[in-house]
Amino acid sequence: MANSNQQPKTLRGCGTALITPFKRDESIDEAALRRLIEFQIDGGIDFLVACGTTGESATMTEDEQERVIEITIETAAGRTPVVTGAGGYNTREVIEKIHRYTKLGADAILSVTPYYNKPTQEGLFQHYRAIAEASSLPVILYNVPGRTGCNLEPATVARLAHWKPIIGIKEASGNISQIGEIASLVDESFKIFAGDDSVVLPVAALGGAGVISVASNLLPKMVSDLCHACIEGRFDEARQMNRQLTPVFKVMFIESNPIPVKASLAMIGMVEEVYRLPLVPMSAANRERLEQVLTESGALTKAVRGAN
Repeated sequence: MANSNQQPKTLRGCGTALITPFKRDESIDEAALRRLIEFQIDGGIDFLVACGTTGESATMTEDEQERVIEITIETAAGRTPVVTGAGGYNTREVIEKIHRYTKLGADAILSVTPYYNKPTQEGLFQHYRAIAEASSLPVILYNVPGRTGCNLEPATVARLAHWKPIIGIKEASGNISQIGEIASLVDESFKIFAGDDSVVLPVAALGGAGVISVASNLLPKMVSDLCHACIEGRFDEARQMNRQLTPVFKVMFIESNPIPVKASLAMIGMVEEVYRLPLVPMSAANRERLEQVLTESGALTKAVRGAN
């Protein structure tokens, strides 16, 4: 078993899965990325996640991913932890990424399950065990079967929870029963992060440590406040905030993530609305629906106020 790693005490609460801003020529918009990071920190976000799936990392070169991580670490300047995405279907390549990101100064790794090759549960266990043995950074498992085509089952998560430096999981299966089973199989030191904004409240009730959020790109303070109310057990307050935010959470997935959230950030002038193929801009009907929900919920007004 790999050596034990001390868990970052601040790796709890609301983490933003950062989008990656692009210029019109599809190059990385470094100035916009720095603005977005400052917006998150000013909004009270607990940690940042760079080059996750929300960051369109699958369309970025290794050099581009490293540059985004460098900028995130530089801009955060120790004010908040930086978690970096390092996952994929080739275990050796994932380990190489982890070594590079460790040298850059990342605080932890978020590693999505292998996609396309659909490993068995034993294959998933061996994949993450190899990562754990090779990593000197804390590792957060990431289960999102709707994207990857494979599900990291509770029994496998429980096996992996004994391997340091695996400290937790981002659970985006949408299956509350499965998340509850994980919570029953691991001890309280293992951190369960909601992988969907819409389940922050029930996951917190099961003992979750917070959320790795898409919507917080636009509404860092509101989502962070909701998350903290949940994990601190202020459920009456949390339910009220959750009712207000639910339409926003829902519309953020009206098309494939990160299309709606990037369009939302463009509406407040934070970034240019530029995607890399195969992602394309929203349909006119969905864009109208997105703007309507954000306007009626007051989200656009709150986001503009927070950004200025």
